[in-house]
Amino acid sequence: MAAPLVGVGVFLFRPSHAPYRFCLGMRKGSHGAGTYALPGGHLEHGESFEQCAAREVKEETGLDVHDVRFFTATNSVFKDTGKHYVTIFMTAITNLEEDGSEPEAQLMEPDKCEGWKWQTFGELRKMERADSSLFQPLVDLMEQRPDVCRTLEKRVGI
Repeated sequence: MAAPLVGVGVFLFRPSHAPYRFCLGMRKGSHGAGTYALPGGHLEHGESFEQCAAREVKEETGLDVHDVRFFTATNSVFKDTGKHYVTIFMTAITNLEEDGSEPEAQLMEPDKCEGWKWQTFGELRKMERADSSLFQPLVDLMEQRPDVCRTLEKRVGI
């Protein structure tokens, strides 16, 4: 039996005022296709969580970040594919453009994502309740770490 893999998902926030929104994209071309997920990917050998988060955000959205921090972790078993992941959730804030404006996420990997949108945590909860269109680690985050989710909701607004 294969060992669990380590994935990193990033709650990528804009530096604007509340309600704070984070970046969410529709997955395609891999397990979890057709579900919404955060920017992220696999932790590479020798890489810190912070390095992985910044690298994956840049690769997937074209955005540079700062204030990258550990948030929490979940344990996800994908029964349909037989995969097992430990997902490290991080938070990060996008850097402003040179002119002081907020940057927009670019679709850097169109074979892996349909596009990016900005959501509040409350909107994420509504998506999970309505149609289960969230990537399994996000569903597991809400089920396995409800206290952490409540803290995030209070900090970033609904």
